[in-house]
Amino acid sequence: MLFRSGVGWAPGGGDWLARRAREGGVELEVLESIGLVGRQDNGGWYDRFRDRVQFPIRNPRGQPVGFGGRILPGSPAENRAPKYYNSADSAIFSKSEQLFGIDLAREAARVSGWLTIVEGYTDVVSMHQAGIENVVASSGTSLTKGQIRIIKRLSNNITVLYDGDTAGIKASFRGIDLILEEEMNVKVLLFPDG
Repeated sequence: MLFRSGVGWAPGGGDWLARRAREGGVELEVLESIGLVGRQDNGGWYDRFRDRVQFPIRNPRGQPVGFGGRILPGSPAENRAPKYYNSADSAIFSKSEQLFGIDLAREAARVSGWLTIVEGYTDVVSMHQAGIENVVASSGTSLTKGQIRIIKRLSNNITVLYDGDTAGIKASFRGIDLILEEEMNVKVLLFPDG
């Protein structure tokens, strides 16, 4: 799964991507428009994703449209940066309209007739490594109508598999209402907290 998903690493240092993009002739304004780099007050450039495991978010056709980054425990930035950082909405990316792993889950969902939705990137990676491939992530706990419509194109049957903590339970109930509004079949499986 790791090879197929394209999981990678965004190094620290502040401008690794910006420097390499400039060396390769890429206009940094293009990377800025999709949220990969930002402009400093002094006119320099910085990488928005630093010291993070990177998860490419692809559309159903497998084209990359955004990224999610996660700081690892023990990272120098762990106490001064958010644990997760996602691409900003842009002309090609809207978090509420994307599902992590949708390109990898399409065929398995078609064959099984079910799609399972989990909270995060690492949940999808773990499930795929265990051989369960009809799994996608909402990249957080807020399942949206747009995400449900994407799922409905693949299957009318969905299992919600969120964490057993308070946020996961609340998100499961919110998601159930949205799924039922789309007249889909839904099952909920909650892990015990912890």
